Amino acid sequence: MQIKPIITALLLALSVTSCSTVSKVVYRVDVPQGNYLESAAVSQLQVGMTREQVQYILGTPVLNDPFSTNTWYYVYLQQRSYETPEQHTLTVNFNQQGTVESFDLDKPLPDQEKQVVNNANITMPESQSTSWWQFWK
Repeated sequence: MQIKPIITALLLALSVTSCSTVSKVVYRVDVPQGNYLESAAVSQLQVGMTREQVQYILGTPVLNDPFSTNTWYYVYLQQRSYETPEQHTLTVNFNQQGTVESFDLDKPLPDQEKQVVNNANITMPESQSTSWWQFWK
C-alpha cells in the first residue's frame, strides 16, 4: 500500500528528467560580430581607392595593424544557433600615398539573394466594356 505513491513519484521524476536529455532544446540567438561583409560591397572595392572611399563602402575596420598603419582588417564572425561559427576576413593593404595596393578575402562570402515571396502575375482585363456586375466575363 505504501509502494504506489513511491512508484508514482519515481515515474513522475523519471518522465521529467527524460525530457532534459534532449539536446538543442534551448533557443540560442544568432550572434554576428565585427564588420558585416556583403558580397556587393566587397565587389565595389578596387585597387587605387583612397582610405575614405574604402571606409565609406566597408565601414570602419575592426583591426588596424599595430606595426603599420597601411593594413586594415575587416573581420566578420557569424555564430548561428548550434552551428560552427563562420569567419570571413578581408585584408586591405594601402601604399604610402594612402591608396589601395591590394586586398584579399580569405574565403568567398555567401550571396544574399532576395527570396521571391509571391510570384503571382496579376493582369487587368483587356476589355473594359463589361458592366461592374459582370466581372466574371
